[in-house]
Amino acid sequence: MHISSFLKLLLAAASLISTSLASPIERRTNVGRPAAPISPKVVIISMFAPEAEVWHGIKEFDLLAQNITVPGLSPLFPEVHCTAKGDVCQVVTGESEINAASTISAFVHSPKFDLTKTYFMVAGIAGVNPKVATLGAVTFAKYAVQVALQYEFDMRDMPSNFTSGYIPFGVTAPDDYPTTIYGTEVFEVNEALRDVAISLASGAKLNDTAASQEYRAKYAQASIYAAGAQAPSVLGCDVATSDVYYSGTHLSEAFENTTTIWTNGSGIYCTTAQEDNASLEAIMRAAAKNLADFSRVIVMRTASDFDRPPPGVSQIQNLLYVDQGGFTPAIQNIYLAGVRVVEGILAGWTSTFATGVPATNYVGDIFATLGGTPDFGQPSQFISNAVRRRDLGAGVTGQEEHQLQGNLRMRRAAESARRRLAAARAEGIVL
Repeated sequence: MHISSFLKLLLAAASLISTSLASPIERRTNVGRPAAPISPKVVIISMFAPEAEVWHGIKEFDLLAQNITVPGLSPLFPEVHCTAKGDVCQVVTGESEINAASTISAFVHSPKFDLTKTYFMVAGIAGVNPKVATLGAVTFAKYAVQVALQYEFDMRDMPSNFTSGYIPFGVTAPDDYPTTIYGTEVFEVNEALRDVAISLASGAKLNDTAASQEYRAKYAQASIYAAGAQAPSVLGCDVATSDVYYSGTHLSEAFENTTTIWTNGSGIYCTTAQEDNASLEAIMRAAAKNLADFSRVIVMRTASDFDRPPPGVSQIQNLLYVDQGGFTPAIQNIYLAGVRVVEGILAGWTSTFATGVPATNYVGDIFATLGGTPDFGQPSQFISNAVRRRDLGAGVTGQEEHQLQGNLRMRRAAESARRRLAAARAEGIVL
């Protein structure tokens, strides 16, 4: 009896063990498989909280359905937000070039995402040039120009015949083209895609306020600022990038001139921001390794404040004291215009956007990193396959390409130093 009871207990225990193991083994197998990466059709790039939050709680889609932590993102914005299907996502960089470059670099290299067919839409507010646009305007750029990547003198210390305290690297006058290039000075994005985005966004009814209407009316006093006095619209014009939140007529005109020179006369200085060249560089480096497609980049900036004052208002009042009334409509118009672009891409995915919008212009940076021939810059500054073959011969490895780029930069720097020394000696300056 005792032995029989003991055997029954053993059999019952074995049965329980068998039953309890079956399900956990199956669950462990499922858990062990890495989740498939999310493949968004559109990624919205915001820079700080108000730009990000205008997309939350909207009727078109729920960006907060998935919140994915990605190592390397801003400590203030550590998550990528995505819809339940993962077709639209949002990343928030934090403000300034360093934050933007760090965040986008971490994002594009995260194994949690497949971004090879993703459209990236920078969607932020910006200062605006009243010669071109006005408060609340929605702008789409072809060029992003890193205007402050130059030598800088205090205006009080520069020669009387200089128009600006900014002088391009490697030269001795503000109006010269730089001979020393870092590679991030100018980016050109897909103009055909830019025009599609303008067409989609043009259907939006833009937000405006009484305060912005009142302030922009002051610009009607100067004919050169006629565009600044008009109602907000959707248009194509270009963005200047600078960590410095600059303001005032002299600086704005100097960077307007920089934009013209660095784009060989084709850029239109329009909006001012702090992040775009940094974000674009990170995306371009990912594209160089086939992790992203640089021809799928859209740069949208909405105008929150004028970069220079109207007649009768001082430079410092324009920046620090007057209420221009542009912040609220600029934030609202990010969503109102931007959602038209996002929905247009989603609706036209199968017919148009899955295969991409073919670019008819050069797309890339000043080095021609992705191939092609830039329509700005100088051929001697292009890091092209032809240059690589000429310098290193066939069979160039990735490491050798890296070394070559560094060697080219050093040679340019040396040439620039020799020119500066010669110019100094010509002026009787002993170095």
